[in-house]
Formats: sequence, C-alpha cells, structure tokens
Amino acid sequence: MGGFFSSIFSSLFGTREMRILILGLDGAGKTTILYRLQVGEVVTTIPTIGFNVETVTYKNLKFQVWDLGGQTSIRPYWRCYYSNTDAVIYVVDSCDRDRIGISKSELVAMLEEEELRKAILVVFANKQDMEQAMTPSEMANSLGLPALKDRKWQIFKTSATKGTGLDEAMEWLSIVFPEAICALFLCASICTRVVSL
Repeated sequence: MGGFFSSIFSSLFGTREMRILILGLDGAGKTTILYRLQVGEVVTTIPTIGFNVETVTYKNLKFQVWDLGGQTSIRPYWRCYYSNTDAVIYVVDSCDRDRIGISKSELVAMLEEEELRKAILVVFANKQDMEQAMTPSEMANSLGLPALKDRKWQIFKTSATKGTGLDEAMEWLSIVFPEAICALFLCASICTRVVSL
C-alpha cells in the first residue's frame, strides 16, 4: 500500500522536500544522526548551539532536516522553528533514565503546539548499542506514546554511531509522508466538491 501512495505522490508532485525537525535533550545524539543520514558516516560533533540544517535525499523524497540544540537554555526557542514542519524526529538517549521525565515533558509540550498538530512523530530510542539502554517498548511507555491519539507516530531502536535503525526510520517516513499528503489532497478535493454542491 505504501508503494502505491509513493508512486501516486511522485506522479502528482514529483520530488517534494519534507521539512523535518530533529529535537531532543542535549547529548541524545541528534547531530550525529543528522550527519549519519547526510554523509553516511559518523563525524566528530560538538554540542549544537543554535541549529544545523542539511538536505537528505531518500528515495523520491528530499528531507530538509533541522537539528536544533537541546540544552535547557535553547529548548524554549524550538517553537520558532515549528512552522511548516512535516515531521519531528525526537531523539532520546535510551541510557539516560534520570532525564526521561524531562524528555517526556518537552515532548508533550511540543506536541501541544498548534503548528505541529499535523506533524508526523518519529521517536529514535537512541544508543541501543549500550547495555543499559531501555527497550523501545519501555521508552514508548515512559514517554506516553501509546496515549497519543490523532497523530501518526512510530518509535525506532537506533544507534547513531553504528547507523542501525536509521534506514528503517527513513523508509517508514518515505511511505507515511506521501500517504499523509495524498490523504490531505483527497480530503481537500472531497471538501471542495461538497462545498460546490
């Protein structure tokens, strides 16, 4: 079914650039993930003060990926970047049990923002290569993901340094995004017809 929507999407819209924000607390692995997706390898990073922006191409989609710093002083500025966002990749350090409550609070606050109401949510349970990592299921429950209604979401077991789980997440996004756009397009088309009757 996903391939069907992807091919319809391609024929209707060609290659469309999807705006994605990578968010999460400091030290979660956001910048490592961004550059792993963009250049395919681990690059040396320093804590992000402000943001990094890169274009990542996957199949028929171009992703404009914004990596925003996760320090406490920077998080209030995340909302300045919410406009026109198609998806949020929320990166969580699976080993950071002490701050999972803070991570949940930031996620909940972010998802309540009107500008992100239709954004797809992808959670990266990162650092899964570490022994003390929480499982994706444990993390989903800690973040309250099963309670999310009216939002397309998925959690992925990832390791930014090893690159595991990233392809699966991008594959899922490449299927789900065209489906969401086609649904909006069809809904708009149906609504237009109903109004004109």
